[in-house]
Amino acid sequence: MATAGTSARRARLQSTDLLVAAIALVVALRLTAPDLLSRPAVQAWSTVFVAVCLQALPFLVLGVLLSAAIGTLVPPSFFTRVLPSRPALAVPVAGISGLALPGCECASVPVAGSLVRRGVTPAAALAFLLSAPAVNPVVLVATAVAFPGDPEMVAARFLASLLVALVMGWLWTLLGRSDWIRLPEQAPGPERGRTATFLDSMRHDLLHAGGFLVVGGLTAATLNVVVPRAWLDTVADSPVLAVLVLAGLAVVLAICSEADAFVAAGLTSFSLTARLAFLVVGPAVDVKLIALQAGTFGRRFAVRFAPVTFLVAVTTAVAVGAVLL
Repeated sequence: MATAGTSARRARLQSTDLLVAAIALVVALRLTAPDLLSRPAVQAWSTVFVAVCLQALPFLVLGVLLSAAIGTLVPPSFFTRVLPSRPALAVPVAGISGLALPGCECASVPVAGSLVRRGVTPAAALAFLLSAPAVNPVVLVATAVAFPGDPEMVAARFLASLLVALVMGWLWTLLGRSDWIRLPEQAPGPERGRTATFLDSMRHDLLHAGGFLVVGGLTAATLNVVVPRAWLDTVADSPVLAVLVLAGLAVVLAICSEADAFVAAGLTSFSLTARLAFLVVGPAVDVKLIALQAGTFGRRFAVRFAPVTFLVAVTTAVAVGAVLL
């Protein structure tokens, strides 16, 4: 338990340090090399970076507030009361509940673990884990704002993400084994009021997700300014390679789902289908989610669930993109 707590503190410190380091670097350059910041390439880079972060920040904050409020106010017995007892029927109900119970990826994993502890079938818990951060209203509105000229991206993201959640839930009912999931024992902690729990949850999610947003903004700005346009065009012109590159980028960047649409919108060299793959893969499987899933459900679960989710997410995004985009 101490090791897990230490890792969590380190991850939170590293994510917030990214923002502090970026600000410190800009201030230092402004004082020591003002001419450098006035160069066109640097100004273009900073414009893209600031635009991505500022556009995404309100949605990130709103998503964190809703997630913290739901985690504090929704009683633990809610899901066991509303979900059908049959796994095949519980999966779509849990998947659709992501519309009403939004949360970021960081929150959905422990919530899914607590659902399994309370007797909810793992298939339904996993469907909720995948749908909640991907199809909730905050994410859909953010996607609409990020792609004002392409409203079909909202429908495509919703449909593809929901299908991924349902397919993975039903696959678990067919192929999943109970011994693949090993939930860690939870030591009883001190009783805390709802207000303190709400503030702690909001502070944790905002600091953690904010750091990854900075990483996404830095990457989008760098791809648009530093990476040679010819290289980007070569990758983007290949439909298969473009999808695989952005899907892999989504796994590595691990951007919060409330903010990833603004990063995807900045990748203008790539097709809408490739950017849809970025938006579908990110909330379903990325490096931080794999770590969280391994810590919550065990390594045997993570090494099986993450690769299959990646394949299902990419395949579904391409199929939905071919129809709607």
